Parts: sequence; C-alpha cells; structure tokens
Amino acid sequence: MKLFSSVNDVTDIKALVAEALALKKDPYAHQHLGKNKTLGLVFLNPSLRTRMSTQKAALNLGMNVMVLNIDKEGWALELRDNVVMNGTTVEHIREAAAVMGQYVDIIGVRSFPGLKDREEDYTEVVFNKFVEFCGVPLVSLESATRHPLQSLADLVTIEELKTKARPKVVLTWAPHIKPLPQAVPNSFAEWMCKADVDFTITHPAGYELCTDFTQGATITANQDEALAGADFIYVKNWSAYEPYGQIFPGNEDWMLTNDKLKITNDAKVMHCLPVRRNLELSAEVLDGPSSIVVHEASNRVWAAQAVLKQMLEAL
Repeated sequence: MKLFSSVNDVTDIKALVAEALALKKDPYAHQHLGKNKTLGLVFLNPSLRTRMSTQKAALNLGMNVMVLNIDKEGWALELRDNVVMNGTTVEHIREAAAVMGQYVDIIGVRSFPGLKDREEDYTEVVFNKFVEFCGVPLVSLESATRHPLQSLADLVTIEELKTKARPKVVLTWAPHIKPLPQAVPNSFAEWMCKADVDFTITHPAGYELCTDFTQGATITANQDEALAGADFIYVKNWSAYEPYGQIFPGNEDWMLTNDKLKITNDAKVMHCLPVRRNLELSAEVLDGPSSIVVHEASNRVWAAQAVLKQMLEAL
C-alpha cells in the first residue's frame, strides 16, 4: 500500500479489519518494521483523535514521528501553478511537499474543505498536490471529501461488537449550528456500502449526499423508519451537497434521544467526535449504556496501525 485515501485503496477490506483487531491484541509485535523509519504528520486543520491515535500507532510499530501544524508553524502555501507569487503565499506546494518527502518515509496529511467551491473541494486540490509531489507513501488524515482512517475504525468497531452476521447500520443526520463538511458521512457511507451490513442513510430533505458515495444504501427522510430494528446508529451532521455547504433552518427534532432508541434493536450509538452535547446528540445517550463513542475512538489506533503496517511492509 502506497496510498490510503479511500476504501478504494484497500484490496481486501475484511483482511484489513482483521489485521487491526489482531494488532489490538498484540500492539508491539511488529516494531522491527518501523525501526529507523519516520512518519511525518502534516495538519492544515485541528485534530485530537487523528493526531494522537496515528502517533501512537506509529510508535507501536517502532517509528519516529514528526508533527507539523503547517497552518500555524509553516509558510503560507501557494497551490496554483503558473502564478507570480507576489501576494501572501510564501512557498509553493511543489517545493514544500517534495522537501517533506525528503525527511520522512511516510506522510499523513489533514486538510478540510472550504465549503465554498464544490469543484475545488471535490477534486481534492490540496491532498492531491501532496500525492503528486511528496514522493513517499501518503495517508489521508481527513481530506475535503473523505476520512478513511475514521471509517476503517468504525468498521473495526462494528465487526468487534456486532451480535449478528449482518447487522443493520444506520447513518443519521444530526442538527448543528454551522455548516460542516460531508467528509465523514461520505466516507462512512462508502465503506458501509462495501461492507457486509444492511446499511441505511436517513436525513431531512435537502441533505442528500453525493451519489458517488451512497451506491447500495437505502436512503430515507423518515428517521423513525430508518431507526427501526437498527443494531448500530452512526450520528453525524453535514451540510448540503446542493446548494453546496448550505444549512437549512429547523430539524432540531432529529437529535437522537433515548426515546428514539426504543424502536431499535438495542442499538449501539456511534459518533466520530468531537460532538456537541444536547445539540447533535443528547447527553442522556452519550452518558448511557448505548454509547460506544469512546470505544470507537480507541479503535482509531488499531485502524491507523494496520494501514501503517501495510505501508511499512511495502517500503
């Protein structure tokens, strides 16, 4: 594996999930792979779980880790070609990414969308510039349209905790106070559509995701219909794909509560975190026995470690 940016970069999803669970049981068995190897983590946006879990995964594999918050600690990057750099940008992405590739063996990059220009976001301008110029294997730490490490950890969690061979998994939209990217729901949908689960997406009218990510999913605007009999519920807000980046008034009643869980199959509740309590997800659910959000977050380590292990093996 030289690139991990989506489920499409994985040749065997079941094997990768199994590897993550095996690493969870024996985290330090492969430290020889990372000896004298360096992972560079480049953040253009904030991070807690992705930053710490990926660092821990690399350390478990015996790697050195370098972290750069390039939005605060680096030079302002120019992404456009054939321009005179006489404005606020200081260094071109061509040189910056290439130089980073000289210092590390694997690079991870996080870059959020602007939610202004859909074409620019969905063509993954920033991430793909790193792919083009860094010259080393690259891991997405979340991009404009996907969050594959999160989605892999989500699938690992479902596989670990499921009580039936083919559980019903529901992705439900949740309220928020500002527009959020579609990266997490896009990615979760894309992975679930390729997994052995009964997958449903539910959201208010107007929040339809790009169909590139939802092929094979059942989609409904009736939340109760979606939640009925659910084994796992994935709660997440996202803004509209069309009109791009917009949010609409109302829909506060979409927040998941204990009362809504009564029609499920004793469903386990998931969220990628961070979560705004009593806005996206009720505190009674988060603090109750149905919530597995912390367990899910802990699996971020093993998801990242499984990916890094495969990359190290391919070096």
